[in-house]
Amino acid sequence: MKTVYAIIIVIIIVGLLWFVFGINENSDNVVPETPISQNGNNAAPEGKAVSFDVTGKNFEFNMKEIKVKEGDTVTINFKSESGFHDFVLDEFNVRTAQLQSGGTESVTFLANKKGTFEYYCSVGSHRSMGMVGKLIVE
Repeated sequence: MKTVYAIIIVIIIVGLLWFVFGINENSDNVVPETPISQNGNNAAPEGKAVSFDVTGKNFEFNMKEIKVKEGDTVTINFKSESGFHDFVLDEFNVRTAQLQSGGTESVTFLANKKGTFEYYCSVGSHRSMGMVGKLIVE
């Protein structure tokens, strides 16, 4: 009877090892050793974490232009200084809540494409009244 228990324990251990370490000759879950970036070369973009404090008040942001590098992880710390405002950046699916005076919210995104992109306040006609800025990803 001890032999049967020993065989069952060995089978369980082998099964667990197979499950944990993925011992599978036909595995489709293989991750390539060299990441392939969207810019066509075989090196992943080397970004850093950057943070910006952006305030909104009647029809303007305190920062008209924000510059980052492709691959940077960007955090926008937005504060509605006076009035009812938000911060929107469509190309990176970034949007804060619409905030009353004194309200704050932070949003974080990966700047994974180069270009110049407009951020804006989506409240009423604030955008058309000039409450816009530029994010430049180099």
